[in-house]
Amino acid sequence: MHDERKPDDVHHHLHRYSYHLPEWLGRWLRWIVTGTRWVRIPIAFLLIVGGLFGFLPVLGFWIVPLGLLLLAVDLPFLRRPMVALVLWIEERWHRWRGKPAAPKQLPLRREDQS
Repeated sequence: MHDERKPDDVHHHLHRYSYHLPEWLGRWLRWIVTGTRWVRIPIAFLLIVGGLFGFLPVLGFWIVPLGLLLLAVDLPFLRRPMVALVLWIEERWHRWRGKPAAPKQLPLRREDQS
């Protein structure tokens, strides 16, 4: 199946990754992405600010890109760089784990994996 989506389709990437997270976290991410802007933007800023305190035990630097991804849903100039970052991280992750490169299109749901 050929994917006809634009390369900067942030919604698609966030939705796709939400099914690879624990169920409660995936539901929360899908709710945030489909929610309204007035909810999404403050949460994105909180994630970015929290990521700046990544040296603390509970927070981590990993939440900065998550906050930027949420901002990219509403800010078009961030979409293409954030999708490129997600794909780059995904490629590095598979290389680090010693697995063959992931297909360009992850299955949308866990059940689609065979």
